[in-house]
Amino acid sequence: KKPLTTPVHAASSGVIKEIAPHLIAHPSGLTDSCIVIETDGLDEALPANPCLDYHLETAENLRIKIAQAGIVGLGGAAFPTAEKLQALQPIHTLIINGAECEPYISCDASLIGSHAQQVVQGALIMQYILQAERCIIAIENNMPATLQALHEATSQESIQIVSVPAIYPTGGEKQLIKVLTGKKIPANSLPTDHGVVCQNVGTAFAVYQAIIQGIPLTERIITITGKGINHPGNLRVKIGTPIKYLIEQCGGYSQNIQRLIMGGPMMGIALSSDDIAVIKATNCLLGMTNNELAESQSAMPCIRCGDCSTVCPAELLPQQLYWYGRYGQLEQCQDYQLFDCIECGCCDIVCPSHIPLVQSFRSSKGELIIKEKQAAQAQLAKKRYQNQQQRREKEQQDKIAKAAKRQAAIDKIKAAAAKRKTQGV
Repeated sequence: KKPLTTPVHAASSGVIKEIAPHLIAHPSGLTDSCIVIETDGLDEALPANPCLDYHLETAENLRIKIAQAGIVGLGGAAFPTAEKLQALQPIHTLIINGAECEPYISCDASLIGSHAQQVVQGALIMQYILQAERCIIAIENNMPATLQALHEATSQESIQIVSVPAIYPTGGEKQLIKVLTGKKIPANSLPTDHGVVCQNVGTAFAVYQAIIQGIPLTERIITITGKGINHPGNLRVKIGTPIKYLIEQCGGYSQNIQRLIMGGPMMGIALSSDDIAVIKATNCLLGMTNNELAESQSAMPCIRCGDCSTVCPAELLPQQLYWYGRYGQLEQCQDYQLFDCIECGCCDIVCPSHIPLVQSFRSSKGELIIKEKQAAQAQLAKKRYQNQQQRREKEQQDKIAKAAKRQAAIDKIKAAAAKRKTQGV
């Protein structure tokens, strides 16, 4: 019932063993409440409720089914898909993003290679819901087999397949929209404000399963790779599976493993343990060695070279954001479009002073979010106080009015009594 939340479905049958704090996949390394299921080995599921012809359903009914299936964006952001399909204005273009968001990751290519037809059908369902005029599937130009599979799957459909440069971070939403349509989505604006919706190929496949097969989102394809993994590959994984079992399935760690990352090398988060569950947003597990990791160097003062601004795909001024964030000038950070930063890490890579810019931006974003929450709470408290004061004033006025009315009645009785007494005399 809460906004921007989706249901969670058990990925296998069994009994809930506990609901307790466990490590989660988050940069903080903190715990959160998790449901632990002791599986029974039967892997049974509730009867599916397929929809054989989605054209007979209303767009709203399809959105409800997608929401009930717990589908989120599987490209990494995990934004509820049903919310994204609830466009408040006409949508003319639906983009299905098949460009891998970071190096090393190949789960989307693996999915298209094995389920191209289903991905296309999922895209058509979302196009039907949005009533979009056109649908584009974007694939990187270094994936000929994937392109061929999609061309074969769309031979009878009016879907456009477009090859895009395999240059990081082309897979970013706003960056991909600019490449495909030539339109630049302004700061503080969403693609839907300009008639465009972007979804991941994994999301399209999940929509197909939810509508055509009546299956909720309980599994996804994950890339397990890096020189720290003995046998890298793409696995279809049930959501909630502890990462350590996936590593075992891939032959375990190599001897020189140094770091385990969830996500890609640029935007992923380092994990403190592999006893953490796979979540819906897990697209890659990356085991990195010393040879793959950049040598850690101490940060030096900013020399204002401007290299970070040159490579920023969002066309921001990272050096200004860094200075404002460093000195707590959060309002200026907002003025310089801090939340348009996609945390791609390009500025970190080129910085000759080795300043952890992305880490600074994440910290500033967190402080701003906390500040906004505190401001909202203060505003709510102020409103409650004002309502209380108004209520008390009204109660006081009502009390005075009742007293006046009561006094008037008493005075009337006294006057009548005095009049009778005078008349009696």
